[in-house]
Amino acid sequence: MSVPIVGAPMAGGTSTPELTAAVSAAGGLGMYGAAYLTGDRLAAVIAEIRALTDAPFGINLFVPEKTEFDAAAFADYRARLLPLADRLGVDLPQTVEYSDDHFDEKIDALIDARVDVASFTFGCPSPTIVERLHRAGIAVSGTVTDVAEARLARDAGVDSVCAQGYSAGGHRATFSIAGEDPRIDTADLTARIRDAVDLPVIAAGGVRSRDDVRTLLAAGAQAVQVGTLLLRCPEAGTRRAHRDALVDPRFVETITTRAYSGRLARGLVNTFISEHSDAAPAIYPQVNTLTGGIRRAAADDPEVINLWAGAGFRAAQAIPAADVVASLAP
Repeated sequence: MSVPIVGAPMAGGTSTPELTAAVSAAGGLGMYGAAYLTGDRLAAVIAEIRALTDAPFGINLFVPEKTEFDAAAFADYRARLLPLADRLGVDLPQTVEYSDDHFDEKIDALIDARVDVASFTFGCPSPTIVERLHRAGIAVSGTVTDVAEARLARDAGVDSVCAQGYSAGGHRATFSIAGEDPRIDTADLTARIRDAVDLPVIAAGGVRSRDDVRTLLAAGAQAVQVGTLLLRCPEAGTRRAHRDALVDPRFVETITTRAYSGRLARGLVNTFISEHSDAAPAIYPQVNTLTGGIRRAAADDPEVINLWAGAGFRAAQAIPAADVVASLAP
């Protein structure tokens, strides 16, 4: 990295090989969000990124957490969503089986490809997995939201931690599905983690400008991660309705919600979030699958789809990713 900027992994289609490669080629570190992919598909994505750049890049995986399935809460939420689903012509599943998101397959794919960096969200992989990655020459990073999580990541053997402040967009990285968000701002979290663990820290959340990057570097970060600022870049896979919502005056704030996936995530407040946040159960990944058909059917409706974004969403510009990286270089 010649520029201390990391392109956030944004799973579900927003991450693309083109976006990842563009950030890395501009001197930063591009990260690809590989949740919801099979091991074979991930291997193909890694090959696509390598065809676009010789620069280092990383892959992010969600760490699976299997909890007891609350069938009654799931059924209640399904019933709440039925009127919307019927309007959209979507059949909602009666139940959804737990999935570990092909986690072991994807670990094997990372090792086979010997990617430069493997990062993890929603928890920390076991020390055994970290050691396997290290033996393949892969640096390992863990995403954390408080000092306790940073210590767990350190004890597992990671090489760095990504300090995800409360203002960051998309899914919160809390290690527990049902856990409360610690709600620590990025600069404070970065400083606390630097004091608690002897690891390099990547600061993430709320970045709008070069001044924010300088502030976070001064707080002790070795690099700064940005995601929302990349959402309108031509290389991103962001849906058109999502891109437009970032500059639409109807959408004025972001909040964290479980409404779409059962896990806390920050997005623009729309009708779906307003109507369902208070009722959504902490059941992941089953709620994510439950709402998937609704989101696909309403892909062009910003009042229905998830509009993941951080607090600094108004700063996102429709410019190439390389220009975003250059604009943030301290």
